[in-house]
Amino acid sequence: MSTEIPQSPSQPGVAERAIDAAADVSRTIGEVAGGLHAAVGRVTSTIEESRKPGGTLATVSAITREAPLAALFVAFLFGVAVARRR
Repeated sequence: MSTEIPQSPSQPGVAERAIDAAADVSRTIGEVAGGLHAAVGRVTSTIEESRKPGGTLATVSAITREAPLAALFVAFLFGVAVARRR
């Protein structure tokens, strides 16, 4: 007569499940970081393109340098208009 205990189907232990969960989280964080890196690159290139002569940011910068108080007033009015919509 054998004294061995029959083995049940192999189920992952707590440690194995924790390692799997950590690997999934790590993979997800890597994907999010890659997407964020790509988005930052697109925003940076858009800003650089807009700063070239004739671009929107170049125009706003020139106006702000020439008339800083008027530009501040316009920005304030724009902020008030946006705040009232919400």
